Amino acid sequence: MTPTSVSDKLIESLTQKGKITAKERDKILRSHQQTGKSVSEILVEQKILEEKELTQLFSENLNCPILKLSSYQIDPEVAKLLPRPMAERYLAVPVARMGNFLTLAVSRPLDLIEMDDIRELTGCRLQLVFSTPTEIHNVLTEQRTGSSQIDQFIQDKNGDEIELIAQEETASSAEEAARAPVVRMVNRMIQEAVQLRASDIHLEPYRDHFRIRYRIDGILKETFRHALDVYPAMVARVKILSSLDITEKRLPQDGRFKTRMGEKEIDFRVSVLPIFFGEKCVLRILDKANIRGGLDELGFSEGPAGVFKEVIRRPYGMILVTGPTGSGKSTTLYSVLNLLNNPTRNLMTIEDPIEYQIEGITQTQVNAEIGLSFADGLRSLLRQSPDVILVGEIRDSETADIAVKAALTGHLVLSTLHTNSAAGAVTRLVDMGVEPFLIASSVVLVAGQRLLRRICVHCKAPYPIPPEVLKRVQNSSLGIIEKVSFKGKGCKKCNETGYLGRLGAIEVMTLDAQIRSAVLSHASSAEIEKIACGKGMETLFQNAIQLFKTGKTTLEEVLRVTALGKE
Repeated sequence: MTPTSVSDKLIESLTQKGKITAKERDKILRSHQQTGKSVSEILVEQKILEEKELTQLFSENLNCPILKLSSYQIDPEVAKLLPRPMAERYLAVPVARMGNFLTLAVSRPLDLIEMDDIRELTGCRLQLVFSTPTEIHNVLTEQRTGSSQIDQFIQDKNGDEIELIAQEETASSAEEAARAPVVRMVNRMIQEAVQLRASDIHLEPYRDHFRIRYRIDGILKETFRHALDVYPAMVARVKILSSLDITEKRLPQDGRFKTRMGEKEIDFRVSVLPIFFGEKCVLRILDKANIRGGLDELGFSEGPAGVFKEVIRRPYGMILVTGPTGSGKSTTLYSVLNLLNNPTRNLMTIEDPIEYQIEGITQTQVNAEIGLSFADGLRSLLRQSPDVILVGEIRDSETADIAVKAALTGHLVLSTLHTNSAAGAVTRLVDMGVEPFLIASSVVLVAGQRLLRRICVHCKAPYPIPPEVLKRVQNSSLGIIEKVSFKGKGCKKCNETGYLGRLGAIEVMTLDAQIRSAVLSHASSAEIEKIACGKGMETLFQNAIQLFKTGKTTLEEVLRVTALGKE
């Protein structure tokens, strides 16, 4: 059989390389003739080749480059050059235009008729690049759920699948509002964000358009953009739900609301900020399911989690969780509160803002406008006979002093600090003016934590660690080279990222007699950490490396979030 097409050449190439037998080749060609499916589709369906291997072969045989679409931002105006039905039929996406040249991402070689059709419709000369079918499908789906979907929302007459619970809306006004196009747009945006496991929704206006981004597993991803005509109405709708002033556009505003999806209630915290082109709106998604499973569900390894559980059984003392913004500190402390929440204890919090609203816990919101600060609120809490107190964050010396003294007078105090390590929390309290003897007597445990993206279990596969990554850890002598490393190849489940969900890396330092003595002698954080490590404490980096060695995350992710990765 003489190869007469790209598909024939591909089959012959695979046969010559021993990837398939002559018998398998004939079977594939018969299936191609009988079903009308392309040879490339059959090769992937029968698992003879993976999508990425097939794309690589096309690239080599036709001398065309490969483009990873998931990391490329496509101009919506360029995307419109190819009508959607044709783009879906040919699995092709316009990527960029320069003069009369159009760069077109395709998943398979196009025949002459298809090329002529696209040239005639676009009026451009074509430059082809290859991408996997899944990546092209994802781009087309994003475009369909993007600006074009917003247009569909305006005309959509169908009911919504979620119920928005707004504080000031009566049943009749809510029913009337539900018929408004902008309301359906906001509902759909919220529904999609929750389904994609997003932690934040960002609405951002620019000169002639706005965009919406979701933060998924700690990384922001743009989902769609549109002209500014509908943006003010969308922000107004979010303000109404959050009980904010829709006429105030010069000052920042904060609010919150709830949604109900099926039997599940989800809280949203809203922040509206005036910027140059209007108002930026960020919705923080707070799902209570994240804190109900306790420390085990947060992904911490058994050793540090066991130490944590042992210490929280104590009747008094201070427990601090440290880390940068977005490292999961509040979620960890709420998980601890959830474990301690029973009718025999009085649990109280002072927060700014209240993250999760939990039944059985008395929660107080800081309000600087009326003079209710952390320190003032904490003083009042101590008159309410609490057993456990959560201070959302220790920000100043007054709050630190009251919290430390509360821990000394028979209360279990939980709080957070913004420091880079567990040992750094001790010196931070000293810098705030707390006497070392008070710290040594009150603090029982300090934890430092980070969140790492978890490898997607649906596309997890072994892979060699790149030399430039190994070079960054060559002095750690932690046996990394000997370990089989894994990485997510990218699939529909993880949106081609290779990661699905997150897990926590943590270092847990308990203050024993030796560390207390070091605190009393004004030891530096480095000296305190050295003593703790000598007694068996795993540092953040070491704990994260163990997560890498067990195949839960990648070495690149470990370096991204730990201190070693920032040096």
